[in-house]
Amino acid sequence: MMIFKKKNTSDKDKISLSIIKKRWLKFKTMKRGYYSFVILIILYVISFCLPLLINNRPVLLSYGGSIYFPAISGYVPGSQFGQDVPGEANYRKLKEDWKNDESENWLIMPLYPFSPFEDITVQGNAMFEQPSKRHFLGTDDTGRDVFARLCYAFNISISFALVLAVINFFIGISIGGAMGYFGGKFDLIFQRIIEIWSSLPMLFVIIIIASIITPSFFILIFIYTIVNWIGITYYMRAEFYREKAKDYVAAALSMGQSNTKIIFKHILPNSLVPIITFFPFAVVGYITALVGLDFLGFGMPPPTPSWGQMLGVGLQNMSKSWMVFAPVGAQFLTLLMVVFIGEGVREAFDPKVYSRLR
Repeated sequence: MMIFKKKNTSDKDKISLSIIKKRWLKFKTMKRGYYSFVILIILYVISFCLPLLINNRPVLLSYGGSIYFPAISGYVPGSQFGQDVPGEANYRKLKEDWKNDESENWLIMPLYPFSPFEDITVQGNAMFEQPSKRHFLGTDDTGRDVFARLCYAFNISISFALVLAVINFFIGISIGGAMGYFGGKFDLIFQRIIEIWSSLPMLFVIIIIASIITPSFFILIFIYTIVNWIGITYYMRAEFYREKAKDYVAAALSMGQSNTKIIFKHILPNSLVPIITFFPFAVVGYITALVGLDFLGFGMPPPTPSWGQMLGVGLQNMSKSWMVFAPVGAQFLTLLMVVFIGEGVREAFDPKVYSRLR
């Protein structure tokens, strides 16, 4: 009688998984990091649809047999829809008038019909309104809706941090990798340049530039990029020095492979672990930096939605507690999720758990 023993394929399947797949599965086991990642990605994607969700302009409008898309097309004077108001149409009032008159004209407003930019010049808005069903988090000192500004500021803060991190990491990886690989005089010269460049007083530079020109999203990116790439070069320099001394690099050189191929195909993929694990924490720092600049008045120009600007208004009017807790709470939750993601990534890329040699 022959007895067939069932093979245990679980170990074999585990071994056949790529290093990237193993790290991803490890990251998914870090529940708070994984769920924070999913939630943050969903919120960030939704934030690009805010003009259709949080806006004082309707998504769709029918008037006189014609169809309009004010939320996409932008400014439309009130006179075009028969409304006697200066400037842009007041769509909330227009909807009420058409409903009361039982007009054939109609419009569909966003889920939250307030814009982060409309102030007390718009009929119905008032300064420092208390949180209510109409304004979830009240209004600020100019009558602008706090909840709307909070949501739009989320997109600006995350976008600023991600763009700045990608640019800084690209520059830092390029220069640091070249320093570590070529070494010698090339490394020595760049070290001296970096030491001189890093002594640049960053805050003074921002103040001087902000006093000459009005800062914008990309100008702030440029200013921060001037010195923030330096920290990444130290990581990459050390990693390239370590990897360059290994046998696989000597074997590649003996086979006659070019420096470019050795750097990008062999050394770089094995040197990215500390950079990847550091990336979420860099995003935290860049979000905080933007909030700090906006709070000091050297950040995004008004009336751009900004957590720092909202916090500054709240601290000047401490009796309006929602003006303080709203931006602080939003920043705290966002940074908390990014930190949880960073912890999960750090655990997943820990070489003691999974490495290319295991």
